[in-house]
Amino acid sequence: MSAQGPCAAIEFELKLHVGERQRSIVASLVRRGRSSERHLRATYFDTPGRDLQAHQLSLRIRQEDDVWIQTAKGPTTAGPLQRLEHNVEVPAPLSGEAPEPDLDRHAGTPVGDLIRRALADAGRDCKNSELVALFTTDIRRLTREMRTGGAMVELAFDRGEVRADGRSHAVSELEIELKRGSAQSMLELAERWCRRYGLWLDTVTKASRGERLAADRVFGDAVRAVAPCYDRHATGQEMFRAVLESCLAHMLPNAAELAAGSADEEHVHQLRVGIRRTRTALRELAGFGPPIGEACESALVTAFRALGELRDRDQLLRAVQPRVEGAGGPPVQWDDAHATQHGPGDAIRAADFQGALFGLIAASLPADTEPENAAKTETKAGSEAEDAGPPDALSSARKALRTRLTKLHKRVLRDGKRFETLTIDEQHRVRKRLKRLRYLAEFAAPLFGESKVRRFLKRLTPAQDALGAYNDAAQAIAAFRERAEKDGRAWFAVGWLEAQQAQSAAGCRTALVKVAKAEPFWRASGKR
Repeated sequence: MSAQGPCAAIEFELKLHVGERQRSIVASLVRRGRSSERHLRATYFDTPGRDLQAHQLSLRIRQEDDVWIQTAKGPTTAGPLQRLEHNVEVPAPLSGEAPEPDLDRHAGTPVGDLIRRALADAGRDCKNSELVALFTTDIRRLTREMRTGGAMVELAFDRGEVRADGRSHAVSELEIELKRGSAQSMLELAERWCRRYGLWLDTVTKASRGERLAADRVFGDAVRAVAPCYDRHATGQEMFRAVLESCLAHMLPNAAELAAGSADEEHVHQLRVGIRRTRTALRELAGFGPPIGEACESALVTAFRALGELRDRDQLLRAVQPRVEGAGGPPVQWDDAHATQHGPGDAIRAADFQGALFGLIAASLPADTEPENAAKTETKAGSEAEDAGPPDALSSARKALRTRLTKLHKRVLRDGKRFETLTIDEQHRVRKRLKRLRYLAEFAAPLFGESKVRRFLKRLTPAQDALGAYNDAAQAIAAFRERAEKDGRAWFAVGWLEAQQAQSAAGCRTALVKVAKAEPFWRASGKR
């Protein structure tokens, strides 16, 4: 996004990865109508201590043909796919060299304030902070504005490289930015092109790509769950959107890493947690937000199961089998029949899963909100909180959550007392309900008090750990039993693991009974 003078905004943009086989078709699509092509060369800067990077901020100076633009970008509470952005046109030095970066160019803007606070945290200020060049980008950008449904969007097909310390990473991506109108129409266009042309959602920015190159890394760290952020007087709709935004902020980065080729077990684990949290939100908060189609739920379940097969096999080979062999068991060979036929990226790049992500993004947005409106919402957030209703007033959201939390809590306690007598499927349902209870409690924390919820969750952790270990053993028993049909050595593992399950089940019951000692934070004072 360029500017002919100071410009501050929240950009709402989707970035789609374009594979080698899709490049020609995407280029032809963007060239339809009135398009233009530019050569963009940019240098990204930070302090020697990477103080901007630590706060998810980026600073660049980019040459757009004959014009120099300094841009600062930063995070916003408006959603995981929106970023604060401020652009300033910079006069070209008479020497012909690139202009020097100056943080004061962003003073008085929302992203400038984030920069000032980030530097203050590091004991620095904008005027006296040394800035160093970290990496560069060299991009050929093909752009076109088009109308789609009720939206005007800008298409930008970027091809080129990110370079750092003699290393490079190829760039081939399509950015779709909402200029005005309906965000829903923009999302429908992106999903349609993903299905037709095999594209997929990629949240890794060029700045992040350059930071990884500078650190000689290919993939980023796995992203853990992000707590929802909303006012304690929020309506059910506001709470639903905040919860869904937090789920997307958890899912999207991990999904992007897996789609790009990561096989890291923590990316797999965190995406599975993110999917489970999302499904909990859709189930337990149904009615607070727009209806989510069955196709979305089905795609989430399919991906979750595919990732679960990978996770279970990794757990079997890395943790369970070494324990069996340590107990004197013979080694068991696992042939291709027991290996997952596809990597994690296949499940994530699948059109149905990508469609589910677009559906969730659409559900997390206020109806047809434009970026300018999101900026106004963020600016006024503080004053609106002051005008909220009386603190003792119970919102419909709080009342509904009490009912859902009570129901889940009662079922966990009821089944926990008789855990050893339940079937395997019933025991698995107890574990799923306990997880839903935990996630729903985390979602509800702003309404009922963070400290009360933390105390409650602390009581749940031992039970969740016990049930997790019990489930891992149950999955391993099933796998060894199946393998024993071809390799009799697997029977040792079946017998050894089954012998421990009775004691493990008793431990699960004990841990679940202790959940009853956790004070239900959602109940009115004095009620049990």
